[in-house]
Amino acid sequence: MNKRSKLCTVKAGWLLSSLATAMLLSGCASIGKGAAEAVLEKSENEDTRLCQVWGKPFAGIEADLTKKQGRTKVLFVHGVGDHIPGYTTEFLEKLAKKLNLNVRSEGQKNIELNAPVLPGKDIGNLRVTHLLNEQNGQELTFYELTWSEITRQEKALLDFDTSGEYDFRRARINAMLKRFSNDTGPDPIIYLGQSRVPILAAFAQSFCWMVSGDWEELPKSGKHMCMGLNDSNADHIARDNYVFISHSLGSRIVTDGMQRVASLLAAPEKYFSANQKVTLSTKVTLSTKAIQALQTQRIPIFMLSNQLPMLQLGRELPEVAGQEANYCDPKGADYKKRMLSETEIIAFSDPNDLLSYGIPPGFAEKYIDSRLCAKITNVNINIAKIMDAFGMTDLANPMQAHVGYDTDDRVIALIAKGIGNPDTSPLIKQRCEFTKEVK
Repeated sequence: MNKRSKLCTVKAGWLLSSLATAMLLSGCASIGKGAAEAVLEKSENEDTRLCQVWGKPFAGIEADLTKKQGRTKVLFVHGVGDHIPGYTTEFLEKLAKKLNLNVRSEGQKNIELNAPVLPGKDIGNLRVTHLLNEQNGQELTFYELTWSEITRQEKALLDFDTSGEYDFRRARINAMLKRFSNDTGPDPIIYLGQSRVPILAAFAQSFCWMVSGDWEELPKSGKHMCMGLNDSNADHIARDNYVFISHSLGSRIVTDGMQRVASLLAAPEKYFSANQKVTLSTKVTLSTKAIQALQTQRIPIFMLSNQLPMLQLGRELPEVAGQEANYCDPKGADYKKRMLSETEIIAFSDPNDLLSYGIPPGFAEKYIDSRLCAKITNVNINIAKIMDAFGMTDLANPMQAHVGYDTDDRVIALIAKGIGNPDTSPLIKQRCEFTKEVK
């Protein structure tokens, strides 16, 4: 056993009763794969991790790929912590394998995002990859949004705390935990401040690029801004299939971003002129035909490490809430002002993830904009294994429980093929329980 592994083992012995202990377990595993790992990560021979799904059946991405018309497009939005383009590589490779997409574009397209509301400001990177099955022609375009550059500059205020001038004063394990805390903790706070507007603009630009054209029409690189949707884009919107995948704070960003767009689409006269619906200042276009095409769409959002209940605390209610019948029922008075025909939210949470939450009954009606027509399915899933450490049972690593969703085979299978349908993956049939909920 090396010196650093011994240190982890000794420290863990007296910190196991606190949150810092659980974080420490992750640190020890990352420092060395010796005897400490054997003690701390002792697991059962049979994987009995929980997987329970409550809600309505959902089809997964594969069902969209098999449609004869239209292309399937997926947008991934990350959560807290500093990310760089390419952070979804392992997830995308696993998803491609599950969907049998055996060919990919030689390179990615990287769009440096700019927005009309923030001229001249860099608001993130949109990395786009194209996947294909040569045998049957099925294809998927994957959009990866990286917005970390917006918060990176603000988090630089904490750099002194982990600098050589200060960090050496901490115990080694505490220093490691402090660096993690400084990287992840500020993001939700920063999002509630001035950076919220550029982060939501980055999402809106990503969504605009996704619905406005196909892989071949996207710029290969450089700084660009999507200038809205016109009649020609309406054909793409009507026939294509759209999917969102988000992690932790990313789910709040997606929800807020969609609610922001819903406000625009439901009352465009507040933002655009009556004729072509063009703003005088930015020349952004938004045609009635494009709006009508979007209103026919059903968009699933796979929320990994869902945090919507926690991130709702202290926030204002949506502009329109508790009016689902008016907006989502074809007979409703405001049906023509909806944004989508349905937003299908599949919320993943691990009970041992200290930062994730299931979505309780009634949450969508009160806290999600009625114009999104949201339907909720909860996935209660153990990402981290239950360990037996130092004679103590029922201990799970909360770090792994928070960050491991996008590499878990069951999560990948649920996103790819859904549950409660004939094409459900054998892995899901074997490992997950499904309880259908009806009104």
